[in-house]
Amino acid sequence: MVWRVWGQGPALVLGHGGQGAWSHWVRNIDVLAQSYTVIVPDLPGHGETAMPATVDHDTISAAVAAGMREFLGEGEKGTFCGFSFGGAVFTHFAVRYPEFVQRVIIVGTGGLDTPHGHIDLGRVGGLHGEERRAAIKRNLLGLSLHGAGSVDEMAMHLLVSNGRQARLPVVDLVIPDKVLQVLPQLKVPLDAIWGEFDRPHPEPALQEAVLRRFQPDMDFRVIAGAGHWAMYERPEAFNAALLDMLRQPPREVRP
Repeated sequence: MVWRVWGQGPALVLGHGGQGAWSHWVRNIDVLAQSYTVIVPDLPGHGETAMPATVDHDTISAAVAAGMREFLGEGEKGTFCGFSFGGAVFTHFAVRYPEFVQRVIIVGTGGLDTPHGHIDLGRVGGLHGEERRAAIKRNLLGLSLHGAGSVDEMAMHLLVSNGRQARLPVVDLVIPDKVLQVLPQLKVPLDAIWGEFDRPHPEPALQEAVLRRFQPDMDFRVIAGAGHWAMYERPEAFNAALLDMLRQPPREVRP
């Protein structure tokens, strides 16, 4: 695994979404690193990280744990904040390796066995010029971003460059209920942040209701005006919400 680290302070580990890389967090790292040691991997099969030996959560969690043994001091725990696929990775990791985890925060993460929203994606390969740009923009709006004005040059570049490097098939590691399956075993606090207009996992109140069945006192925040990739589309609001959430003392999880 390839890891990148910024800042100083308590450990905050950020996990990216499927078909992504560390750069999913490019608009958040500088702010978060003012208060935290921000640790951001390319998850297995993404970015510069190798494919796992087997495509399952046991193997992926073991790879994350190997990194944590390098980054965390004796008895130190980190907060794990995972976006989409990264949230599924970190919930499974926290069940398997709770000794490393102070709390888990998921951002727009599927796997809760809730109805899937409509995703509108089209072909980009073989297109050129303005036709290609229009297709990339359509795909960003069809999955990740809500407002047309949020589709900038960086978002388009990251969609293409990260997608080229992504090799891991993530759907079966998340959908339909891979997170729901492990929530009864999760013994650390779980909180969540959702974009108001998350397309693949819509209706934040519905997602919140499922999560509160397991952790009734959880902190659930909604980022107004944001789609699935909330931390990119509304970075100031997202950073403020996450930092405020992190300032709250971890709850005791009731059995």
